[in-house]
Amino acid sequence: MGSPSSSGFYLSRAVALLLAGVVAALLLALAVLAALYGHSVRAPPSEPKVPGVPDSASSPPFGQEETQPTPKSSSAPERAATTSSSDWRPPGPWDQLRLPPWLVPLHYDLELWPRLRPDALAVPRVRFSGRVNITVRCTAATTRLLLHSLFLDCERAEVRGPLPPGTRAAAAGRVPVDNVWFALDTQYMVLELGEALQPGARYELQLSFSGPVFEDTREGLFLNVYTDQGERRALIASQMEPTFARSVFPCFDEPALKATFNVTLVHHPAYVALSNMPVLSRSEREDVNGSRWTATTFHTTPRMPTYVVAFAVCDLDFVSRTERGKQIRIWARKEAIANGDADFALNITGPIFSFLEDLFNISYPLPKTDLIALPVFDKHAMENWGLLMFDESVLLLQPSDQLTEKKATIMNFLSHEIGHQWFGNLVTMDWWNNIWLNEGFASYFELGVRNNFNPRLPRNEIFLSNVLHVILGQDHTLVSRAVSMRVGNFTETNEISELFDLFTYYKGASLARMLYSFLKDRVFISALRSYLEAFSYSNADQDDLWRHFQMAVDDQHAVVLPATVKSIMDSWTHHSGFPVVTLNVSSGVLRQEPFYLGKVHNQTLLGPSDTWIIPILWIKNGTTQSLVWLDKSSEVFPEMQVSDSDQDWVILNLNMTGYYRVNYDQLGWKKLKQQLEKDPKAIPVVHRLQLIDDAFALSKNNYIDIETALDLTKYLAEEDEIIVWRAVLVNLITSDLVSDASNYDMYPFLKKYLLKRLKSIWSIYSTIIRENVAVLQDDSLALMSLEKLFESACWLGLEDCLQLSRELFRKWMSHPEDVIPSPIRSAVLCYGIASGSDEEWDFVFNFYTNSTEEEERIQFAYAMSCSRDPWVLNRYLEYAIIVSPFAFNETNVIENVAASEVGRYIAKDFLVNHWQAVSERYGAHILVTLMYAIGRTISTDSQIAELQQFFSSMLEEHQRLTAQARLQSMKNENLDLRKQSARMAAWLRKHT
Repeated sequence: MGSPSSSGFYLSRAVALLLAGVVAALLLALAVLAALYGHSVRAPPSEPKVPGVPDSASSPPFGQEETQPTPKSSSAPERAATTSSSDWRPPGPWDQLRLPPWLVPLHYDLELWPRLRPDALAVPRVRFSGRVNITVRCTAATTRLLLHSLFLDCERAEVRGPLPPGTRAAAAGRVPVDNVWFALDTQYMVLELGEALQPGARYELQLSFSGPVFEDTREGLFLNVYTDQGERRALIASQMEPTFARSVFPCFDEPALKATFNVTLVHHPAYVALSNMPVLSRSEREDVNGSRWTATTFHTTPRMPTYVVAFAVCDLDFVSRTERGKQIRIWARKEAIANGDADFALNITGPIFSFLEDLFNISYPLPKTDLIALPVFDKHAMENWGLLMFDESVLLLQPSDQLTEKKATIMNFLSHEIGHQWFGNLVTMDWWNNIWLNEGFASYFELGVRNNFNPRLPRNEIFLSNVLHVILGQDHTLVSRAVSMRVGNFTETNEISELFDLFTYYKGASLARMLYSFLKDRVFISALRSYLEAFSYSNADQDDLWRHFQMAVDDQHAVVLPATVKSIMDSWTHHSGFPVVTLNVSSGVLRQEPFYLGKVHNQTLLGPSDTWIIPILWIKNGTTQSLVWLDKSSEVFPEMQVSDSDQDWVILNLNMTGYYRVNYDQLGWKKLKQQLEKDPKAIPVVHRLQLIDDAFALSKNNYIDIETALDLTKYLAEEDEIIVWRAVLVNLITSDLVSDASNYDMYPFLKKYLLKRLKSIWSIYSTIIRENVAVLQDDSLALMSLEKLFESACWLGLEDCLQLSRELFRKWMSHPEDVIPSPIRSAVLCYGIASGSDEEWDFVFNFYTNSTEEEERIQFAYAMSCSRDPWVLNRYLEYAIIVSPFAFNETNVIENVAASEVGRYIAKDFLVNHWQAVSERYGAHILVTLMYAIGRTISTDSQIAELQQFFSSMLEEHQRLTAQARLQSMKNENLDLRKQSARMAAWLRKHT
């Protein structure tokens, strides 16, 4: 068994005693030198408290504790730690991000006592105390114990053991704890022991501690203050993922170190306590002032990681139902429950659980499920086993709010978090580098669950628009990352949090979908069932998953692969970016290369070992063809050649299940253009959507000419699918074009070109809006696309759109109870203000100040930036940043204003006159965003010099060179954009 220390050698106890005095003197001398020269490796600030001080039961009640500043982020730990007096520590295991493997946690007995009282909500800081007894197994002799702790004050630390089988810790011996100190940068509590722990033996760590309840961030144990039934109330909840459990209780805070938990929450009798498991018992507790509290104890959990341990102490109400004998409760504000806002979620939660139980052939193992709607939750949702947390905006639905994509949003969030009960909670990744196994598969099954309850749902089109095209727009070979990172890549805790990004969720889901596409349903589901069963209550990495997929493939003969599942999928999960597959339809040559952001001629394939193993599903003349594989740089597929016939065409990547873009030679694109103009319905909707998105992405990055992409739009007068129109408008009417249209001669030609083709699709949906917009409530593609269609038509100056905006806005002003239809609300509000006066602006502002819903407030705040009156915009900035700087917390007002052509100049002047207020409101980093907004039109060095001078007064010396480089880059980007725009204008002029 390897050494438990990174030092590489041991001293016998006798030699250690002889050298103790020398070592102590050396350490003292080093400490003095470090203090004199101001240079230390560690800086623990104070002596440990004496073991045996009063534990949490005698801590002062809420409102009487000493307060300390609550840190805003765990990445900057500033705290008063209980540590040794030495200012210096030698290099050791506390310098590593991963815990040493000397101890394995088996069980936690945890008690937390948050001092929250309903009659003392005005007290600015809330703290909690607690104690935890952790049963561990020792795997290697050690005199040091490391476990995670952050922002916690340790008040008592004891170690009991070894524990003979069946013996209580109280009857076991005590291992001396000589010192307790904290390694702040790696977030460890270190216990120095007077004697070594014995390999194979069990011990119990007994710790008492206290810490802050966070108010400015929703991490660890945090506070929500909110209004319910006209009263100010508060609740406490937890968010442990990925590494915040250590700020709630000392623990072994790594996903592979699973254990069971017994939890007790001590709370005011007016509150209810919730945790992962059902309540076991309740008792009364009395503090030193004689105040009575309730102690709620919960049943023992299954083995699980620390990041899904969950607590809530709240004054919420609930609705409940039973699904397959297990209780499901939705908790929310009392007025929301009374209004029926939780009913939609309640009615679909149970069926989602049942569907996934049947799909995975594994029953949900916990006896109950609570879902809590928090008034404010930054993470939006969290899958804690048995106690799922949601921001109320993604869980609650007003019964009257039927025409909205919110139903789909709620179902997606529920499906995702319930999917985690198997992917993440039951089977957990070994380490965070494989977090995509949790998030990618949970994201993939979101749409599968929705499709189960609505078989008519166009799932391919939805996945393309909401997931695949989004991540393809972000993923580039030089500026992305692989979904499965190497363990050694992690050096800091905050790098773990950064993994929760689009690559993990969207790229992970896209790769899972691609895997399904070439394995098909039976093999795919069989492999997942085998994997989940084999690693239940345990941990796995992606190689474990690939092994079970390989077993399923080997157990049948229908699916034949060109390589092992591991080889195929590793070429995707260990690769950054994605490939472009190019087909020459004359020769049948198929080749792959990495997709670059702005391809240049000398960029070539990285090498034979860096190619992807690509599944090519394809269609020819509308008929599905057999799957082929491209596992080298290029290969000839004669069956993909096309003749001179007008009827002959090929499209690769059937249903866009592959994670790549497709390019064709000039003849291939020409054939597709001709088919669209002749009979667009012969090409399925999903592929009309694919052709538009691929062509414009390839043209913007120098793979094909912009004229090739524009040629595909000539048929649009015959296009009646709004989701395809959405893709066209997203690619043609960009934010840059909208804000800078007056600087180009393109606008009149684009307007004439598009309005001629928009006429038919606009007629369909404007009639529906006027006559009975409710008919769209089950049309997911229309609800996704209507806003872009509406705002584009109005921006293009379509008089019927502008008139409809005015009608709806005025109707709402006259009768506020007649709400604007949600899919077009943002556009109507914006154009209502843009075409109105300060009267319309003031009306919206009044609604903003009286609204309590975050989503609605964001819409109102954005709409108020749409005014074209300079004085109105300037007044908006003054009010939002100077007069009432915390009224507009949902949005960055100056960024919204600067995004418009008029607002850009207003924001620039406002920055000059009020930079101090702006930087205090949003932070100095706001300059980065505003630099892009204000400098969107720069194209000359003199303009750069002017802006440099403008920004120089707001930048530190070291930031000015960075700003100059950024401005130069923006100038080059703008020049490229103008060249592209000039070519677009020439093409539009020719075809208008």
